[in-house]
Amino acid sequence: MTSVRAAGSGGTKLLAAAGVAGMVGFLLVMDVGAREARLVTKSLPMVCLLAWLWPARGRYARFIFAGLALSLLGDVLLEVGPDLFLPGLGAFLLAHVGYTAAFLSVTRRPALLQALPFVLLAVGATGALWPGLGGMAGPVTAYVAVICTMGWRAAALVGNPALSRREQWLAFGGALLFAASDGLLSIRLFVTPLPGLGYAVMLLYWAAQFCIAASTRRAHAAATMTISSSSLT
Repeated sequence: MTSVRAAGSGGTKLLAAAGVAGMVGFLLVMDVGAREARLVTKSLPMVCLLAWLWPARGRYARFIFAGLALSLLGDVLLEVGPDLFLPGLGAFLLAHVGYTAAFLSVTRRPALLQALPFVLLAVGATGALWPGLGGMAGPVTAYVAVICTMGWRAAALVGNPALSRREQWLAFGGALLFAASDGLLSIRLFVTPLPGLGYAVMLLYWAAQFCIAASTRRAHAAATMTISSSSLT
């Protein structure tokens, strides 16, 4: 399969146009369109990101690619029907595990100071959502813990020489945007369905996925080999 990167800016622009068309299309049909239209338009931005990242070279990029693919699976499952909410949640949980593994492949330093805000976020979010969770308390609590862990490990990347400064902040920004998107989604699902909240959820979600994918644009294979001994100490 030919790499879109090798195809140059023309291929990238085509994917960007298709991705934006999918986003606009989904926002137009999100609440009123047929399920088939929602499935196609919602999937298109993630398919474009996966094609943009192909081929994923190096351990970091491969973990990110896996996270994107699992996110696409989650998108599809959540749109098929409410009966697949738990499998969809599970797919997104595994996507965050993939992103966390990518960040850990760069550095495993404890970064305890960076962990503190995410611990507080996990406890606060779980406490705020708890009254409305009912039988979903276990899965949602596990999901909150995993996404906050992902945010912590993204924060630990900042300042690490294995990634460029731009890549560090793209990964960290993407993690924060993802947490914001899921936070609004949890309010919509378990607290109160505020009008228009779904549009903000999706825009933040797509921005998060783009930032995380863009953090892989440099070849990481050589960098990963170099840091295997230095960054673990």
